[in-house]
Amino acid sequence: MLTEDKIDNALDLSPKLSLNRFLKRIMDIIISSVSIITFFPILVLIFIIVKQDSEGPALYIHTRVGRNAKEFDCFKFRTMKTNSDPNKLAESADDDRITEIGKVLRKTSLDELPQIFNVFLGDMSIVGPRPALPVQVKNFSDSEILKIAVKPGITGWTQVNGRNSIPYEKRMELDVWYAENNNIFLDIFIIFKTFKVLLFPDKGIYDVNSTSPVE
Repeated sequence: MLTEDKIDNALDLSPKLSLNRFLKRIMDIIISSVSIITFFPILVLIFIIVKQDSEGPALYIHTRVGRNAKEFDCFKFRTMKTNSDPNKLAESADDDRITEIGKVLRKTSLDELPQIFNVFLGDMSIVGPRPALPVQVKNFSDSEILKIAVKPGITGWTQVNGRNSIPYEKRMELDVWYAENNNIFLDIFIIFKTFKVLLFPDKGIYDVNSTSPVE
């Protein structure tokens, strides 16, 4: 369960990252600003397609947990039918709750493109662990809680090292390692490796060996 002691464990790590957070924030503002301008036509096009594909809003706004247990509204394009349980994550690409256009968006990760606005607003970073659901954070162990010592990101150390093709426990281990060791040079490396993963993917979003629901 999430307790004050667990949050304190995450807070204890935060002061050590103050300079790094400043540099990350500068990089986040620059990249998110350029991305919003560059991808705006694509954002509008996807918005229209999602709206026409199925009944419901084009955007899905859901509560996630950010740095130091601060909850925020996370943006993404809706990929599931409107009557789906928001707390139950998709377990496979064939989940019948996923819309046709949603399958394409999830496969290409374009459903997460609106999160560049989260980065611009300061709730997320370009690089960091993927944002967790409140119900997940409540069950974090004493070591796993360190994941929220840093801002969640659009891409991260876990995403470029297998994403959901690796077991849940390993993903958490990678997230915690990043929280304890992140720096601006590691972030730059992850950004470049993300482009490589997107251009030459070895694994899809879903994998039958994954032991936990995917994002």
